[in-house]
Amino acid sequence: MNARAAVLVFDADCPVCRAAADWVRRNAVAPDAFEFLPCRSAETRSRFPAVAESACLQAMHLVLPDGAILAGERALPEILRRTRRYHWATPFFRLPGAGILSRFLYRAFARRRHRISRLFPPG
Repeated sequence: MNARAAVLVFDADCPVCRAAADWVRRNAVAPDAFEFLPCRSAETRSRFPAVAESACLQAMHLVLPDGAILAGERALPEILRRTRRYHWATPFFRLPGAGILSRFLYRAFARRRHRISRLFPPG
């Protein structure tokens, strides 16, 4: 475990969430830039008691090395900043209205993620 790694806490029972975590793993700036923990794990509960399981099942959470916790759309810019190819997109999240738009889109997608995952073949 890298003390400078950000920890992505996600719903490991959700195919879309697992795919998103795999995408983050593949695109990370370094192999140890992220640590990945399922919402429902005992390790998540013991290390990050502030990340409620019910909240985590609604949105991914990113725990930064300084202990700050970013949930859902607020985690996206920090995740992108820690990627090799997509770090250039982080300034777009600071544009006027970007916060409102990203919050709306993220939450709408997250609410429907289990239905959306059925549109894709398993694996």
